[in-house]
Amino acid sequence: MTLRRTLTAVATAALVALLPNAAQAAETYPDPRPVTGQQIIHDPTVIRLKSGGYVAYSTGGVIRARLSQDGRHWDDAGNAFTEPPSWWYEYNDTGDPWAPDISYRAGRYWLYYAVSSWGTNHSAIGVATSPSGLPGTWTDHGKVFSSGTTDHWNAIDPALIKADGRLWMSFGSYWTGIRMVELDERTGKAVPGATVHHLATRPDVPYAVEGPYIVKHGRHYYLFASYDACCSGVNSTYKIKVGRSTDIKGPYVDSTGTPMLEGGGDLVLEGHGRFIGTGGQSVFKDRGEDWLAYHYYDAEDEGTPKLGLNKLSWQKNGWPNVR
Repeated sequence: MTLRRTLTAVATAALVALLPNAAQAAETYPDPRPVTGQQIIHDPTVIRLKSGGYVAYSTGGVIRARLSQDGRHWDDAGNAFTEPPSWWYEYNDTGDPWAPDISYRAGRYWLYYAVSSWGTNHSAIGVATSPSGLPGTWTDHGKVFSSGTTDHWNAIDPALIKADGRLWMSFGSYWTGIRMVELDERTGKAVPGATVHHLATRPDVPYAVEGPYIVKHGRHYYLFASYDACCSGVNSTYKIKVGRSTDIKGPYVDSTGTPMLEGGGDLVLEGHGRFIGTGGQSVFKDRGEDWLAYHYYDAEDEGTPKLGLNKLSWQKNGWPNVR
């Protein structure tokens, strides 16, 4: 029995080494950091401001804003814009923006967002800039990139990353999954005639993967994405998966070597306990540490979408997990 137990332990350890996130998937996920104040949010993007404190923007309102001094207590801070720019109405009747992404570059803050309607890829991504990153200070600069009903991608859920001296924007939702284009650093808009790179998809219709976010760690780029269905309260099946590549353009593969273009992806976080449908994620850096921001649907509050924050740790083999 002793030898058998020893061999079993060795085999289990070897499997865990090969499939680092599989072990976590079988365990109980850590709950998000406790937060207070205004917790309701959807598709959060968070940044630590140069002036101190944090701002979070999200789907809802005219890009809903929340402010925090400590990352734990959040206050409602109105909207990024006082009213929707007129061009938004080309893509929906209500001027309703989705899934913003905030970053800091060239001495100012950049806010990317999408305008679309449910169930169509007649969509566009826009950009605004601000000297402070605070709500009410944004100047809109119009369309960055768009998609139409004849395209095989959907121009929503933007996220930026600078790699090898070039600026890139990943995006995508359903249709054929996650895509990426190069941006002009000066304008923040798509390079004219830019190649649309394909990063991830699912083998089955409706190709339920969206909300990309790419992070550089070590020599790899890590593509986080939301899989399955959001926006159904406690019936949501959203979960966060990840793959990696040494080239920003891919191919991205999971820890088994399965390409994300073939449905691959290691599970990072899924629903557990009261925290249902974890997704709509982004990653932000705070004092040298990486944090995963996302929404979940609170099973103890009628499925209300709320802010989830977990620290990302990086294992010796390079793969991330949540703490």
